[in-house]
Amino acid sequence: MTESKDKLKDFEKSLQHLEKIVNQMETGELGLEESLEQFEKGIKLAKNCQDTLANAEMRVEQLIEKNGLQQTVPFENLDED
Repeated sequence: MTESKDKLKDFEKSLQHLEKIVNQMETGELGLEESLEQFEKGIKLAKNCQDTLANAEMRVEQLIEKNGLQQTVPFENLDED
C-alpha cells in the first residue's frame, strides 16, 4: 500500500510541476533556450502522468473483473449518460 501512496504523491508532484511549467511558459517571460528546456521537462512529466493514469485505469478494470462485475464502462464513455 505504501508503494501506491508514493506513486500518488509522485503523480501529484509531477502534475503540480507541470502546471508550474505551463504557467511560466504562458507568461512569455522565459527566453528561447529556457522555454525549450521547460518544454522538454513538461513533455517528460506529461508522459509520466499519462503512464500513471493508464496504470490506474488498468487496476480499476482488473478490480472490477476480479470482483465479478459483469460490465465495465470505459472512462471515456462516463460522460455520455
